[in-house]
Amino acid sequence: MLKYLYIVDYWVPFPQSEYGGVINVIAENEDELFTLLSNPDEPFYNERFISLIKPNIQSAQKLTLTDNYQSGIIDAFIT
Repeated sequence: MLKYLYIVDYWVPFPQSEYGGVINVIAENEDELFTLLSNPDEPFYNERFISLIKPNIQSAQKLTLTDNYQSGIIDAFIT
């Protein structure tokens, strides 16, 4: 199955997130990506801004992966 590396801008606005950030995620599609990013167990999760995730997914950079990788959050840099 084809997977993608998504580079998603952090969606929480200033002043809660002082400088924003990016989250790199491997996922099969945008639905799986949303599920991973809206997981309450993630340290960057903030229920107040859940409605801002999908617009950032739609504008995320999407790179096709040539090998079979496991889905998940690879790295997150947020402030």
